[in-house]
Amino acid sequence: MMQKVKGYFWIFVITACACSFVPSPKEKINWITVAELNELYYKNPRPILIDVYTNWCGWCKEMDRTTYKNDKVAAYINEHYYAVKYNAESRDSLTYNKVLYNFNKHFETNDFAIYLTFGRLEYPCTVFLSSIDARPAPLAGYMKPKEIEGPLKFFGEKADVSQTFVEFTKTMKKEW
Repeated sequence: MMQKVKGYFWIFVITACACSFVPSPKEKINWITVAELNELYYKNPRPILIDVYTNWCGWCKEMDRTTYKNDKVAAYINEHYYAVKYNAESRDSLTYNKVLYNFNKHFETNDFAIYLTFGRLEYPCTVFLSSIDARPAPLAGYMKPKEIEGPLKFFGEKADVSQTFVEFTKTMKKEW
C-alpha cells in the first residue's frame, strides 16, 4: 500500500513540475477593423493606434512577431487604445470619421494610408491619434518594445494635452 502511495506521489510531483514549465499564454493585441473603430469610438472615446503595413513588408512582419507580441506592449495597448491593423494597399473603400477613402491607383495604395502618413508611405508605420478627429502622428519604421514605450504612454496617458513629447520622456519611468 505504501509503495502505491509513493508511486502516486511521484506521478503528482512530476506532473506538477512539468506543468510549471509550460509557458503562460502570450497577451495578444485586440486588433479591430476601421468599421469597428467607427462604431466603438463614439460610444467610448479613447486614443487610437493604427498599424499601417503591407503584405510584402518584412519589417512589418518582424514587428508583429516581436514588438506586438511583447506581453507589456500588448497589455498596454489593449488597456489604453483602440488598435487597428490596416493594410495600406487595401483596394477596399472605407469610411473613417465620416470621410470616405478609396484606393488610389496613382500611388497603388489606399487614400486612408496616404492621409495617416501624410503621403510618406514607409512601412511599418505606427500612427497615433489622441482622438478620432485628431491630426495623425505617424512614426515610420520598426520599433522594439523599449522604443515604442514612450509614444504609447505619451498618447495613452493623454500627456499630449499638456506637454511636448520631449518634456514627457524626460520624466517618464521606463519599464520595458
